[in-house]
Amino acid sequence: QVRLAESGGGLVQAGASLKLSCSASEPDGDMYTVGWFRQAPGKDREFVAAISWIGTSTFLTNSVKDRFSISRDNAKSTIYLQINNLEPEDTAVYYCAARITNVESYTSPRRRDYDYWGQGTQVTVAS
Repeated sequence: QVRLAESGGGLVQAGASLKLSCSASEPDGDMYTVGWFRQAPGKDREFVAAISWIGTSTFLTNSVKDRFSISRDNAKSTIYLQINNLEPEDTAVYYCAARITNVESYTSPRRRDYDYWGQGTQVTVAS
């Protein structure tokens, strides 16, 4: 089981940057891939980015790849989502999700592939 907790959200002006953190605890020492998703009011939860266990495989959805980046520090059990040049359309609750895997390079953009989810962190971008 992987327990996840997001942090770093807030209310910012358009053009600002934020770095979201996902703190993970995995008591059995398993490898896990992590994805970031977001859900805007009245919309479905959508994929944003994913990173493999060893961090060499990353995947970002096309609409954000020029402004978002994903990274992880396994020594700190923390996964990051860097968001630059925020736009009002980025307003959403951001969730991190994890899937235990035995493939170091595995990532996935599919919501159904993730078994564990955090509670989310709110990002609000004012114009």
